[in-house]
Amino acid sequence: MSQVGGFSVRIYIPSGEPEGLRIIEKSNWTGKGIVFPRARFDEARGRDEVGRTGVYVLWGFDGKSSLPRAYIGEGESVLQRLEQHAKQKDFWTHAVVFTSKDTNLNKAHVQYLEARLIELTREIKRAELDNSNQPQLPKLSEADRADVEAFLKDMLLCLPLVGVTFFEKPKLESKHKSKVLQITAKGVKAFGVYLSSGFVVRKESEAVKRPTPSIPKYLNKMRTDLLAQGVLEDVGGVYRFAQDYTFSSPSTAAGVVLGRSANGLTEWKDEQGRPLKEM
Repeated sequence: MSQVGGFSVRIYIPSGEPEGLRIIEKSNWTGKGIVFPRARFDEARGRDEVGRTGVYVLWGFDGKSSLPRAYIGEGESVLQRLEQHAKQKDFWTHAVVFTSKDTNLNKAHVQYLEARLIELTREIKRAELDNSNQPQLPKLSEADRADVEAFLKDMLLCLPLVGVTFFEKPKLESKHKSKVLQITAKGVKAFGVYLSSGFVVRKESEAVKRPTPSIPKYLNKMRTDLLAQGVLEDVGGVYRFAQDYTFSSPSTAAGVVLGRSANGLTEWKDEQGRPLKEM
């Protein structure tokens, strides 16, 4: 995503409960988002927006992976699709629906949005996709494609505000330059940058191949999942990062690199040997 200026987002909570159904509107955007936990599906059913043409994301943890599981879909009536998923898909605990306030989104537009969101999820690899196929981008006019890409850009700005971060690419170029940190230990060398979105381990960084016997289960599972996703590649004596990858914290990043429980604030250091904690 390209650099953007300041913007405002309005989150309205009809029930008054912060964890309940929320309505998202962004300044200078024709879109609207409806976010709700599965337990509030009955409340979502009553919203006119959910019956419109739109794109949606379901997510939750299925217990099989350290990563969230996500399903991305579209519909001329999103509600009909959600009714099906409520009966057939057990993993999801939350959903977000995006539609247009001026009802200008048509079937081809939401098919385009669905295909792009699936494409981003496969590229970034911060979630397990429940979708089995990669849909083709529908043919749109040049003007329509530009409009839908602009709509998608605004969606991607709103999603992290409701806890959906698996569409976010690492933003390494910023007006706020971040210091490159490193770990050199156990025969591996890794580089990373601490950003507001998380800790980004850089492409070509190395991770130990054999974890310690005492490695926490969640870290061991994460390493296995990243290897299966292709984020980590087996290059012989070590694993290597095939892409920049964002972790939720410096400690999780350090734990994956070192194959053991680690305090990222002391393990990640600058070129002068100062730990992140001192900076």
